[in-house]
Amino acid sequence: MKKRLLSLTLASIMLVGSLAGCGGGPAPAASDGNTAGGANTPGGKTATWTVTCPWAPSGVAAMVSQKAAALSTTYSDNIILVAEAVAGDAATVNTWITDTQANDPKLVFVGEGLLSITSILDPAKLQFTQDDFVFVENLYSSIFVLSADAKLNINSMDDLKAYVESGEQVSVAVNGATSSEAFLAAALFGSMGAGEHLKLVPYTSAAEAAQAVAKGETNFAVSHQSQILETYEQGGVSIVCAFDEKAIENGPFSGVEGVGQYGYPYFRNRCFIMARAGTDAATVANLKDLYDQILADDEVKTWLQDTMLLEVDTMSTEDVNAHVENVKGIVNEYKDIVAG
Repeated sequence: MKKRLLSLTLASIMLVGSLAGCGGGPAPAASDGNTAGGANTPGGKTATWTVTCPWAPSGVAAMVSQKAAALSTTYSDNIILVAEAVAGDAATVNTWITDTQANDPKLVFVGEGLLSITSILDPAKLQFTQDDFVFVENLYSSIFVLSADAKLNINSMDDLKAYVESGEQVSVAVNGATSSEAFLAAALFGSMGAGEHLKLVPYTSAAEAAQAVAKGETNFAVSHQSQILETYEQGGVSIVCAFDEKAIENGPFSGVEGVGQYGYPYFRNRCFIMARAGTDAATVANLKDLYDQILADDEVKTWLQDTMLLEVDTMSTEDVNAHVENVKGIVNEYKDIVAG
């Protein structure tokens, strides 16, 4: 019953996100003539910062951004965050880069999909590099999981190894042909020696990919935990492993083994909050402090972990660089499997 309630709660929140959407036009200038760089300083004037999510308004990143924005005035007298979602991925970020100068009160989300995957496979799509941004904070981390058709009775890494060693065909549902999910599948099965038997089956949405394995269209799927939860609760899939260094610690998949425990490659999905390069260091520090306070809020932490099945995972610039390079290494090693 507890699992069922969790699934229903998550589904309800997703529905609300899709109905409400995200709005907000260009951010107004800081009040009383002050620049945005003075935000959140003692006696500073209020500045409104538009936070652009370049993905679907009903998606996880947009929903978490809305949550953070709603709490901005609780933790700051000088900074108001306004969340908006403009679906378009690289195209949205390209426009943001063109329209934004250093110290403009605008933030944008980017992740490993753009910085580590698109930058290698299709760099012509990008009118920016990582150097065009200055890192503020990581909004969350999502640990992907590998699910299997329940009829296969694969419930652990040992079971998976036995299946791979049998020489059976390995088909994996993924959300997009060159997505993070696709590269995680290629890295795992490729490093297990099953690259020649691997068939990646791309779907147009995460929901479709999650349903595909339960319908028997594929043997496996790589998904965010929140996206596979309902299918798991319905008994259509088993959860084999997590793409992390150790077992999952929280939520309904607590205890699921991490592939890193067995020496296999992995990475988390992360959502980096970025300002335009050249923005004053003091302004960036104030924004980071605000996000850190929001993410340390007990209600926010509980909501992220228990409802959204995400991790609070604050980072430094050095952490971001290491993450980007780790994913680039995986992309370069396994791009022939993914992209052909």
